[in-house]
Amino acid sequence: MQWIIFMLLLFISSMEMLTQNRWKKQASAGLLENCTGCVLCSEDNGCITCHHRLFLLIWRDGIRQYGMCVHTCPPGYFGVRGLEVNRCTKCRSPSCESCFSRDFCMKCKDKFYLHKGQCFRQCPPSTAAQPSTRECQETCVPGPWSQWSACTHEGRTCGCKWGVETRVREVPGAAQEEGAACPALETRRCRMRKHCPGGEHALPATPG
Repeated sequence: MQWIIFMLLLFISSMEMLTQNRWKKQASAGLLENCTGCVLCSEDNGCITCHHRLFLLIWRDGIRQYGMCVHTCPPGYFGVRGLEVNRCTKCRSPSCESCFSRDFCMKCKDKFYLHKGQCFRQCPPSTAAQPSTRECQETCVPGPWSQWSACTHEGRTCGCKWGVETRVREVPGAAQEEGAACPALETRRCRMRKHCPGGEHALPATPG
């Protein structure tokens, strides 16, 4: 009877050792997989430092913190190179998909529009949403047009059949980048006096 109990205990002990060895192999395999690109790696927290060309990405799962070495930072993060370690730093705004710095967004997530480094669900006043670029574009709010200038051709006010007249208006600096959407100068064709009064030669246009 004692011999049977001894053999049973030996069998149980062998199974426990086999199970532990199998678990250690699985844990080691998982650790090596999670430690790809690491210089230092923790079994509990993953990568601690990375090779100099890689970025250290740290994320949280509840109260635990994990590290991974990546070639490029994922959406919502930007890479910061340092003397000792390169890190992936999270964009401050949760609606930002790609950022240049913590507070300056370059691309927003769906349903948001980019304006001056920030993401908006609705574009601010004096801007219009551009669905193709997912950006808020400055709208044109220029000053009033001036009067049309004298009709001239090559500096003359008469002696030709057709000439050109112009008018101008003030445009805010931000709207000047819109070009044709917010012009500061307009020209149009105009009919000139073909013959100068009194048979005189054509006169130069007076500045207006």
